[in-house]
Amino acid sequence: MRFRGVHHVEFSVPNYESSVRFYDRMFGWLGYKSFWTLNVGYTSTYYMARFPMPHSYIGIQPADEDRTLDHTAHQVGIHHIALWARSRKEVRQFYEDFLIPEGVEVTDQPAEYPIYAPGYFAVFFLDPNGIRWELAFTPRIPTPGNVLRTLKAVRELRKAHPEWTEHPAKAMMRTLPSRTHRKDNR
Repeated sequence: MRFRGVHHVEFSVPNYESSVRFYDRMFGWLGYKSFWTLNVGYTSTYYMARFPMPHSYIGIQPADEDRTLDHTAHQVGIHHIALWARSRKEVRQFYEDFLIPEGVEVTDQPAEYPIYAPGYFAVFFLDPNGIRWELAFTPRIPTPGNVLRTLKAVRELRKAHPEWTEHPAKAMMRTLPSRTHRKDNR
């Protein structure tokens, strides 16, 4: 079973130098470390939450064109990327102490999203390139109140979808072909 998830993701951004300055401030506030390629045939700056331990990281590289993204258009490509927060408090502090003072466009203010998971709390914002980001906290052990709000949200959603014949928690799970069955199912 996998335990690490995404190895890394890289974004091509216009105005590379000013983008790196923004990301330096953003990821620095969040406690990330940074390294870069030293121009070894390409240029990228990387940000990692647990450096130097093997973990996922985010790369920024210069784009060949000068345009920003429009996440509302739902075009092919990245819609948004979510970073882990340590707590609800960190999400609020990031909003108050970083996003607001930096003048960053916030698309959704800090709020609880019980339909996503018990205790899910997040803020959504756009970077200077139009890339939509999220800082999200999901508790390892939700409180009874978190669970009750999620159950209530699911009940409300089920009312809006009478066509659902089974509980959403069961209906949402999908079975993927395993490595051993992949050869047989081609």
